[in-house]
Amino acid sequence: MNLATIDIIIILCYICITLLFGFYVSKKASKDMKSYFLGGNEIPWYYLGLSNASGMFDISGTMWAVTAMFVYGLKSAWLPWIWPVWNQVFIMVFLAAWLRRSNVMTGAQWITYRFGTDLGARLSHIIVTVFAVISTLGFIAYFFEGIGKFATIFFPWDLSFNIGSILISSEQAYALIIIVITTLYTLKGGMYSVVGTEVMQFVIMTISCLVIGYIAFTSVTAEQITTAVPENWKDLFFGMDLDLDWTGYIDSVNSKIEEDGFSLFGFLFMMMIFKGIFASLAGPVPSYDMQRILSTKNEAEASKMSGLTIVVLSIPRYLMITGFAILGLVYLGPELQEGTGIDFETILPLAIQRFVPVGLKGLLLAGLLAAFMGTFAAFINAAPAYLVNDIYKKYIKPDATSKTYIRFSYLSSILIVIIGLIFGFFASSINTLTIWLTSALYGGYAAANMLKWIWWRFNSYGYFGGMLAGLIAASIVPGFFPETSDIYLFPIVLFISFVGCFLGVFIGKPDDMDVLKNFYKTTKPWGFWKPVYKELKKEDSTFKANNDFWKDTFNCVIGIVWQMTFVLIPIYLLIKEYYQLSIVVVLMIITTVILKQTWYNKIKK
Repeated sequence: MNLATIDIIIILCYICITLLFGFYVSKKASKDMKSYFLGGNEIPWYYLGLSNASGMFDISGTMWAVTAMFVYGLKSAWLPWIWPVWNQVFIMVFLAAWLRRSNVMTGAQWITYRFGTDLGARLSHIIVTVFAVISTLGFIAYFFEGIGKFATIFFPWDLSFNIGSILISSEQAYALIIIVITTLYTLKGGMYSVVGTEVMQFVIMTISCLVIGYIAFTSVTAEQITTAVPENWKDLFFGMDLDLDWTGYIDSVNSKIEEDGFSLFGFLFMMMIFKGIFASLAGPVPSYDMQRILSTKNEAEASKMSGLTIVVLSIPRYLMITGFAILGLVYLGPELQEGTGIDFETILPLAIQRFVPVGLKGLLLAGLLAAFMGTFAAFINAAPAYLVNDIYKKYIKPDATSKTYIRFSYLSSILIVIIGLIFGFFASSINTLTIWLTSALYGGYAAANMLKWIWWRFNSYGYFGGMLAGLIAASIVPGFFPETSDIYLFPIVLFISFVGCFLGVFIGKPDDMDVLKNFYKTTKPWGFWKPVYKELKKEDSTFKANNDFWKDTFNCVIGIVWQMTFVLIPIYLLIKEYYQLSIVVVLMIITTVILKQTWYNKIKK
């Protein structure tokens, strides 16, 4: 399609402002490593919360969520549990405070704080850096796949070209251009640039979401939605089977459901719960979410930042997701029924093309570009911190100047982006990458990173063994089950990772007691720490253990319900199911009051 001149001007203005801001803050960011990667721990928590929300508002994820809403209806509200999205609740309730108390710069540096400096700790230090880089490469490929599909719908120019015998498609060329621009402003401004531009991006995205929600609310009636969708599409709850038949509506959707492997929805839900508990207890993976927590001023602000992320992200995002899904169902459905070989992942850009008026289209496209650029920038700010601080500084040049380290971070960022783009050229679909990242790769992360918090005897060799076994399993297990969705392989990957953990624990000796005492006294986790607690009690009779396990568990359960209400309110509003909407609003108020008493008042003290 040809964009109107005003739309193109809006998009170009946004890109120019973003680049200028990155260069503007570059002097402040280049002062030292802490300024570059953590913003000097002086960025207010509410800016970091908005930045974190913006980083989670990516194009690929939004395209996936619109497709899920289109296909699965209300049941799609459960599908983000694949990630699982409620890990943010665990972080809000207790993990953000535990993590922030370490005062480190990266997740790999945290390993030294937890395990010490012996050989096992050094191996663990390296393996978590490897995981951070691999997960970043996977996400770059994921973003590359999404932004390419998105851009080609809107921009009219054919940019395809050949490199020797290799054809670079127009889709890939657009993705390359946008990624190069994003990499440039992130390199210059570091965390200051990432947070500053993401706050601006969040404002743009929120305005765009409200506009799309309004268009959908005023353009589609409840009767039109009912006519366009099969029975059970509006049902939130489910049995073992999905029980959703699109025959006579859009027949090819049935093939999409079969391809996703979500027909046994009850079994899928059990897998998501099983995976979610382990993955959430493991804490944030070493990427942008962890960097935001480590960038806060103190543990209380880390907790508040994580809570704000939940509040500001879900309602505007699901106004957009639901708005585009119902517009697509009502107005694109008849055309999709006639077509064959439909790429459902292009429903979002097709809906924008068809339903958003001139002027607003430029704002929305700038907003979605902002969402992509913000998330991508967050990842390429986080990963180099591991290569620079945890490899180059620790093992190669420990006495180099800050300027040298920042220059090396530029080089490592560029290298990571290039390798991630190579992965992206071979990605088959957004959904495939989503399931691999959330299930196979995270399955290898969950076991070791859960045990590190709660068990004193879990040593550095156990951590290294669990992470190594998990990475190997995540790489090879899917190859043995090519027809099985990776979400169902999560228990296998997790089991192999646990085996690696316990082998390392029993082969290696316990970690140094002084290291364990420092970690336990500073972090104060709950769990199995009795021997360490006894040693600390000998030194300080006033020392108290953390007995908040049941209180934190209660807050996590309430928090998951609370988070879910923010997802359901915009959905029920736009599909005009007002009775269900009123129930969810009341539930949101009740859970908010409970969390105010049991969580927020506690962190204020």
